[in-house]
Amino acid sequence: MVLDSGGRYMLFKLLKPIREYKRYAIIRPLFVALEVVMDVIIPYLMAKIIDIGIARSDSRAIWIIGVGLFISAVLSLIFGIVSGRNAAVASSGLAKNLRHDMYGNIQTFSFGNIDKYSAPSLITRLTTDVSNVQNAFQMLLRILVRAPLMLVFSLLMAFKVNADLSLVFLAIAPVLGVGLFFIVHHIQPIFQKVLRTYDRLNTVVRENLRGIRVVKAYVREDFETDKFKTVSNSIFVDYSRAEKLLAINQPLMQFCLYTCMLLLSWIGAHLIAHGSMSTGQLMGLITYAMQILNSLMMLSMVLMMVTMSRALAERIVEILDEEAQIHNPPNPVAAVKDGSVRFMNVDFGYGGSDRAMALQGVNLNIAAGQVIGVIGGTGSGKSTLVSLIPRLYDVTRGEV
Repeated sequence: MVLDSGGRYMLFKLLKPIREYKRYAIIRPLFVALEVVMDVIIPYLMAKIIDIGIARSDSRAIWIIGVGLFISAVLSLIFGIVSGRNAAVASSGLAKNLRHDMYGNIQTFSFGNIDKYSAPSLITRLTTDVSNVQNAFQMLLRILVRAPLMLVFSLLMAFKVNADLSLVFLAIAPVLGVGLFFIVHHIQPIFQKVLRTYDRLNTVVRENLRGIRVVKAYVREDFETDKFKTVSNSIFVDYSRAEKLLAINQPLMQFCLYTCMLLLSWIGAHLIAHGSMSTGQLMGLITYAMQILNSLMMLSMVLMMVTMSRALAERIVEILDEEAQIHNPPNPVAAVKDGSVRFMNVDFGYGGSDRAMALQGVNLNIAAGQVIGVIGGTGSGKSTLVSLIPRLYDVTRGEV
């Protein structure tokens, strides 16, 4: 999978917070490689037991190779446990640091930044999005290293056993590649839409909970229920479409796996009948076929996870890159001596928009200690006017 410049930047921003957990992520591939070596050796030793020990009735060879098999299996287990632990620690540490950095940056946001993303969206990005990225990172550490190594080593051993018969794997690969490209190409836009709908769902729930007294007072429960059902059903429909596409992956892999098995068994049986191949070699090839196709299956799972997580990663990086909209001028006034407030030709529009100004041409002087009342209808700008006094927002034009 080739990353463009945006993808590389996003990957850099996501991996940068790993910091003190970097060593766990680095140690993990070493033990994965050792585990893969042990897993590849096991079928080779099994073939030797059949061809040397069982075929020749050599009990001594069976014992020697059997001890080698046992040692390889134990070492594979140990390496797998150590690598799994390191992957879990590294992914959990990355999630912890990501939340820390995102939360720290959110503390610098102005109200304009919060309005841009909305509070429910920020909550979703800090919780669900980071958790899914954590799971994807752990899968990448556990599978993205193991699957290619297993694929390469198993292919090398398969060609060592019988190069001609191993060409079956190369014939199946294009079928798998085309199928995976089709799934990834169609599933990415759906997941992006689902994430935006999740933000809407959280907004609906948050509004309902905050205004529960008003909802009950005006008997609007049915309206709120219908509004929730509409958003929830939208998520259901989109997720169903995505899952139907994802469901193609499993039968596609099974088709490639069993096709390889049938071809290997059919061609291998003819080779054994003609004496150009032994039974142990065929058994080893079938085992390597399982390992190769399982590796491809794991790679396809990682590809699906990365496809789903890319949209999540983009949302996280947006928060990490966001800068506060309020900046101090070259010589800011840090303190007001007498507590007076003065508006001078103030215009203000949310998001800096000139088309929908909330306030226009406001000139106002409030003396220190003076009590005033601001009266106006709903949406006339009372709360906006008050928000400009503590500088929760910067004015579009004019001066406070």
